[in-house]
Order: sequence, then C-alpha cells, then structure tokens
Amino acid sequence: MTAPHTPSTATRSTHWLLALSLILIACNLRPVFGSLSVVLPEIMRDTGLSATGASVLTTLPILCLGVFSLPTPGLSRRFGAERVLLLALLLIAGGTLLRAVGSIAALFASAVLAGAGIAMGNVLLPGLIKRSFATRAALMMGLYTLAVCAGASSAAAFTVPMEMHWFGGAWAPALAAWTGLALLALLVWTPQALRAAPVKTDAAAHAGSLLRSALAWQVTLFMGLQSALAYIVMGWLAPILRERGIASETAGYLVAASILMQLVASLFTPPLAARLPNQRGFALALSAMILAAFLGLLWGPLGAPMWAWAVLLGLGQGGSFALALSLIVMRSGNMQTTARLSAMAQGWGYALAAWGPLLVGVLRSMTGSYLSSVWLVVLLCIATAIAGWGAGRNLQVQTSYS
Repeated sequence: MTAPHTPSTATRSTHWLLALSLILIACNLRPVFGSLSVVLPEIMRDTGLSATGASVLTTLPILCLGVFSLPTPGLSRRFGAERVLLLALLLIAGGTLLRAVGSIAALFASAVLAGAGIAMGNVLLPGLIKRSFATRAALMMGLYTLAVCAGASSAAAFTVPMEMHWFGGAWAPALAAWTGLALLALLVWTPQALRAAPVKTDAAAHAGSLLRSALAWQVTLFMGLQSALAYIVMGWLAPILRERGIASETAGYLVAASILMQLVASLFTPPLAARLPNQRGFALALSAMILAAFLGLLWGPLGAPMWAWAVLLGLGQGGSFALALSLIVMRSGNMQTTARLSAMAQGWGYALAAWGPLLVGVLRSMTGSYLSSVWLVVLLCIATAIAGWGAGRNLQVQTSYS
C-alpha cells in the first residue's frame, strides 16, 4: 500500500515547481533582443529603416526596462509579486506575437510591450529568489542568470535558421515564433500566480531612500554599464560581423556561441562571488576580459580566432551580468530592500544602458563604419571596472532618511 504524501513532500514539490517556474520566466527575458539583432539587416532592407532608426528600435525596449522597472516594487506591494509577474509574461507574449505583423509600427509597439514585461520580470525575480530560496540564493541566482543567457543564446542561434528553413525567408514569423516560449511559462505560472496571496511588507522597508546611498549608485552603475556592453552585443554584434564579411548564419552562430558561454559563467559566478571576501578584483578581471574580446572581434583576423574571442566575450559578459544581479542580492538585507535596489539598479541602470546600442547606430550613421564603436566600447569597459570596484565592497546599502 502506498503511503500518502506528507506535508513535507508536498512542500518540496511546491518548492521545485516554483524554482522551475522562475527559471522558465527567466528564459523569456532576452529572446526579444537576441532574435531581432540577427535579422536586423533584413528588417532594414525590407522596411527602409535607416541605421539611426534601427538603433532606436534596438534601444527602445532597453529604455522601457528602465522606465517600467521603477514602479514595479509599488505594483508588487499592492497586487503581489506573483500576479505582477503574470502580467509581465502576458506583455512579453503579446509584444512578441505582435512582431508577426512585420510593419515598422508593429515592431516599435512590440518593443514597448515586451520591454515593459521584461522590466517587471527583471525587478521581481531576484526578490522572489531571496524570499523563497534564502538558503540557496547563490545557486538559484546562478540558475536564473543561466536561464536568461539560455533564452538569449537560443534566440540568436535559431532565429535565422527558422527564418530560412521554416518560414521561407520571412523574418516576421521567425521573430513571432518566440511567443511559444512565453506561452509555456504562462501555462506553468498562471495557476501559481492566481493562488498566491500578497506577502505582507515590512513597514521598515518603505522608510528612507536608496538614492543617497553611494553603494546603491555603484551597484546601479555597474549594472547599467555592463548592460550597455551586453546590449551592444545583442543588438549590433551580428551586423558588425556581417560588415566584416562574415555570412549571416555564421554571424548569428558567433553571437550565439558568445551568449552560450555566458551560461557557463553565469552558473558559476554567483557561488564564486559569495565565497570571496569582496568582489572588487572579480569585477576588474571580468571588465578586462570583455575589453580584450571586443577588440579581438572588431579588429582581429577572421577565421578560427573569432570563435576564441566570442568564447572569451561570453565568459566575461556572462560573469559580469551574473555578478551584477548577485550584488543586488548581496548588498541588501531583505526581500523588500532587494526589490527596491533591483528597481533602482535596473531602472536607472537600463536607462543608462540604452545609450550603448543607440550610440553605436549613431556612430555608424556618422562615420559609415562600425569600427568607430571601438572607442565607445573602451570607455564603457573602463567605466564598468571603476563602478565594479566600488560595488564590490563587502557592505550592505544603508537607507537614508529625508
């Protein structure tokens, strides 16, 4: 006779389901970016979009990450984090599906909708991990960043093959096909979100402000600057490589390989960062890796070395992204502070990050070449290292009172 499930067994099952759900949601936070970049030349050709217009299109969802991050903690307090995450998934699914229309207007509307949903997910997932997996936060942050990178890598690798082999060379349905990933997450998450009751917020978490905390701003700058570099890769690396004479599929595979290596770095970075007395040297090393790899890809010889530079870039960027997310958790004392620091770091940080891909497009229009972006990358890497040196201090943010 089979023994009935005990409460502890049910609790463990619920915990595993929650972990799976958060990872599935995380998989949906980057395909919007990775899928667009690899077909951007075709979009520009078919719609007449200029290089400046393309830079605005790639920048708009990043700007939305900043704009919609800031009100997310307040929405979470009122409606519950689980229900706001459900709304986020609906926005991502709707925005991704809208790309099937194929017009410039639909692409810009899609960027706003999906960007809003991604912003909410960015802010809420670290807080939910801190609340629900307090004893395994480093492991879950590693899995979370791995899932984010997996979504980006898959979009970069498979969008062009889907366009060519499934949709007869049509980029619009290939972009919209990523709606399926959001629908899968909705299928798993919706019952949990509707059952969940809002968690009572600690009143102390509302007091004061993080805006006067130097450490909070350093975490914010590190998040924003490394994100600017990441979105330059997702938005423009494939067109840059194609301008160097690399075939479209190969360029997509190089970007995908770079993002795939982020999986490795993102899995191991949070546990490693948690074991270090501080994360200053780690931040410097990652910034140096990103700079070296960028220079190799933009100026180095074609052929096999490109794959080595793509691998190094992925390790550096995956590590810096995972470190930025880990610092949000490590520098805050409770779920509410984590959500507020996450909103600040990702709100102001992504507003800063949006300038990265925008400037690449502007420089391309002004100079007629992507090589002008080298100096932008150099400056961003140096600034990232400086911000990481401050954010890597072994301290927690202190709330200031007005």
